[in-house]
Amino acid sequence: MARAKRAEVSAPHRSLAGLMWPARGMASTDALRAAVLVALGIALLTLSAKVNLPLPLVPMTLQTLVVLVIGAAYGWRLGGTTIAAYLAVGALGAPVFAGASGGLAPLFGATAGFLFGFVVAAFVVGWLAGRGWDRAVLPMFAAMALGHIVILAMGFAWLAFGRHFGVEKAWAVGVAPFLAGMLVKNTLGALLVPLLRREIERCSVLARNA
Repeated sequence: MARAKRAEVSAPHRSLAGLMWPARGMASTDALRAAVLVALGIALLTLSAKVNLPLPLVPMTLQTLVVLVIGAAYGWRLGGTTIAAYLAVGALGAPVFAGASGGLAPLFGATAGFLFGFVVAAFVVGWLAGRGWDRAVLPMFAAMALGHIVILAMGFAWLAFGRHFGVEKAWAVGVAPFLAGMLVKNTLGALLVPLLRREIERCSVLARNA
């Protein structure tokens, strides 16, 4: 029994996606699994981009919530890959960004810093989730807060220095309007991910004991 407990403790932490749809260790099957999960992530990101509150330069959307949940649920590697694939699909012209936009313009315009910040944020949240931060609300809240800070910091830096808005204007249009929404989305994500994890693990235990 002691040996079994030690094995359980030393078992690698699996992502939500890994719990729901485990990799099988077969190249073709695992490649198909990854492709399906990436496609699902792109679809969710596209839908979340269309739910937006238009603002003068940077629209307020549900995307940051979806980005961070994807990072937590997929893990750093697949999560970052999914966000990068989303940007690539948009760069090729698909209307996946906020509004009806696609192509390269959003990747060089006012929203560029935020979009590229999505990739880094998914990586950070996925990396922390892989170390057990997705098991409880407070650690998940902290991980998602770091992800939001990354997104806002990169968006702010791009507006202030890449687009030459200056620090004051970049803060006014690229950070301040999003702080309240960030807190709400952070809370939702921090509640959702550990809840899903507990339910999936509970169902797995019930299935094994059936």
